[in-house]
Amino acid sequence: MTKPITELKEYVAQTRRDIVRMVHGVQSGHPGGSLGCTELLTVLYQNVLRHNPSNFNMDGTNEDVFILSNGHISPVYYSALAHSGYFPISELATFRKLNTRLQGHPTTHEGLPGVRIASGSLGQGLSVSCGIAQAKKLNNDDKLVYVLMGDGELQEGQVWEAIMYAAHNKIDNLIATVDVNGRQIDGDTKDIMGFTELRSKFEAFNWNVISMDGNDLNDVQETLSKAGVLSGNGKPICILMNTEMGNGVDFMMGSHKWHGIPPNDEQLEAALAQNPSSIGDY
Repeated sequence: MTKPITELKEYVAQTRRDIVRMVHGVQSGHPGGSLGCTELLTVLYQNVLRHNPSNFNMDGTNEDVFILSNGHISPVYYSALAHSGYFPISELATFRKLNTRLQGHPTTHEGLPGVRIASGSLGQGLSVSCGIAQAKKLNNDDKLVYVLMGDGELQEGQVWEAIMYAAHNKIDNLIATVDVNGRQIDGDTKDIMGFTELRSKFEAFNWNVISMDGNDLNDVQETLSKAGVLSGNGKPICILMNTEMGNGVDFMMGSHKWHGIPPNDEQLEAALAQNPSSIGDY
């Protein structure tokens, strides 16, 4: 059953609380990009993905599959998984601690339900997603594969090989979202190795391309629905998602600084005050 926007807003606020509390708790992690992608993962896991959290399997047979390529934004990923029922919400308190299943970058050997690939070595997720999507086609599995990448990640050459491969092989059950926040760990992407005309680039590689405001729940919901309709038409689908790094926490917005910096005690309280939620903290 599709959750209304009013309920999704509660999940978004709670996910933001989870993110800043996890990173603050160990004074380590990546809050900026996590906060910027909160709306996307909320809508995906609460309303879009056809998945079975209570019976997770690595193959993802007869389920939609989500792959997080930019694995450093694991806090938002873990929060989305926990609030979808993959593992107890209380386990979020173990983030980055000794012997935890919630590593700083997602891994598979701990057996955390919901995680199908180790990620964080940027540039690999789209290639993996191509393989999963092709396997679904070969197995007559009509479900979709979703992958999230960062815009700084597009500086990896492997991404463009996968973009070319997906189009050539008509992998039209693949929906790739690029988080276009314009920032990466060393600064603004335009200053590090800037991209212009991303839409034209993907279209030149024979992808269907749509854009959305990744921090607007209504737009995220509508665009993901549109992407689903576009699937099966002979082309892979790219969503160019404009977001603000650190969205929802005013002092984290507008700078690359918070890519990988944890808040102190005072900053944590300020961030929590800006994101009240009735769902309840872990």
